[in-house]
Amino acid sequence: MTKIHGHYINGAFVQDEGRTQAVYNPALGEVSSQLALASKETVEEAIAAAKAAFPAWRNTPPLKRAQVMFRFKMLLEEHADEICALITAEHGKVLDDARGELQRGIEVVEYACGIPELLKGEHSKNAGPAIDSWSEFQPLGVVAGITPFNFPAMVPMWMYPMAIACGNTFVLKPSERCPSAPLFIAKLLEQAGLPKGVFNVVNGDKLAVDTLLTDKRVQAVSFVGSTPIAEYIYATGTANGKRVQALGGAKNHAIIMPDADIDNAVNALMGAAYGSCGERCMAISVAVCVGDEVADAVVGKLKTHLSTMRVGPGTDVSNAMGPIITAQQLEKVRGYVASGVEQGATLVVDGRDIKVPGHETGFFIGGCLFDNVTTDMTIYQEEIFGPVLCVVRVKSMQEAMNLIDEHEYGNGTCLFTRDGEAARYFTDNINVGMVGVNVPLPVPVAYHSFGGWKRSLFGDLSAYGPDSIRFYTRRKTVTQRWPSSGVREGMQFSFPS
Repeated sequence: MTKIHGHYINGAFVQDEGRTQAVYNPALGEVSSQLALASKETVEEAIAAAKAAFPAWRNTPPLKRAQVMFRFKMLLEEHADEICALITAEHGKVLDDARGELQRGIEVVEYACGIPELLKGEHSKNAGPAIDSWSEFQPLGVVAGITPFNFPAMVPMWMYPMAIACGNTFVLKPSERCPSAPLFIAKLLEQAGLPKGVFNVVNGDKLAVDTLLTDKRVQAVSFVGSTPIAEYIYATGTANGKRVQALGGAKNHAIIMPDADIDNAVNALMGAAYGSCGERCMAISVAVCVGDEVADAVVGKLKTHLSTMRVGPGTDVSNAMGPIITAQQLEKVRGYVASGVEQGATLVVDGRDIKVPGHETGFFIGGCLFDNVTTDMTIYQEEIFGPVLCVVRVKSMQEAMNLIDEHEYGNGTCLFTRDGEAARYFTDNINVGMVGVNVPLPVPVAYHSFGGWKRSLFGDLSAYGPDSIRFYTRRKTVTQRWPSSGVREGMQFSFPS
């Protein structure tokens, strides 16, 4: 009998099987289970559970909330192998990559464990005569998260640990492609001592999303995904009076300077471009080589490495790259490669015809490498979300920086160089939100915040880190005075100063 994934509402697993959708094992290209798509009523049930749980959770001391996060962290580590196996089975990424994803999520939980310190406001004694003033950070209420398929554990953990630690209650709508890990982790939160209704999971499609965006009980929505959907989420959520944080797409460039360690740069590019089959918003998809000599060396070394890169099921630890998430996304990536050829780029390595023995029906494609890519080509302009690396040739670092600044996305970028002056100029002046120097994937650690610029982020605040405290709370400032006993004061009509 095919398993049907339901929802997790008010501490219990709920079935709502009116509509279902297939969940695939992408390495086999076969249906592994079915997903129940939540009705509007089911989503409203989750929101109602979160709203009912809010008053008690809001008034739970931050230290006790932190203790739940400590126990949750221990349970995540204890069950790491099970979680990573679920990620690999439904996403396809290799197990080592799944472990890295989970660890980065756990780091946000660790940050949330410090919530008693993070929620401390400011206090001023005698701001005026016998007047004290202070600020405090109060939770919003019911908040929601809408997350993508490429990080089934990590991206949700960018959101709900901080939201819950701040005193909010949460409704998660994870990707319908990878439901198992979020549902498994929800049970761990319950085991950690989280009260019923504080964390809920609804699986669904646009109907579920729209319900979360329009229900007046939901105070804030956090989203990670493509830019067109991010724009829709931001516009719809804000139009309905919500605080919205919507992280969109990316086209991340790496500049390789003539003085760079080319071998190190190429090794970094291999992981950054082809890791997780290129299905990362921080993937490097454009290598901008300063000078033909640099470009020739980079392309030659990449071609050599790609000829020996192992592609296959993520359960085999010797593989470097697993399958694409769906057959539809596989065909989309193939279409981008065909477009690059048609528009005149040089296809140095073509991975479209790769065959994986024993997995002939899996959604596999090998690493693809283009040279002589120009800015008018579709493969340069659009986010491919697949293992396709484009090499662009320029004559100077400033020309390379101009390309990056002119692109509509500004998520991440990096520079490979040995020149400190060049690195300082690059980091000071590039118009991108996350910048690396000899670091290909400059994903901030948990106690900083993650977010791009331009059309890679809609909203004022980035994900996790210090910005998450600001996003999931509202500041209240209190001014208090206790007049001396027995002293009657006269009326004052001038503005107090």
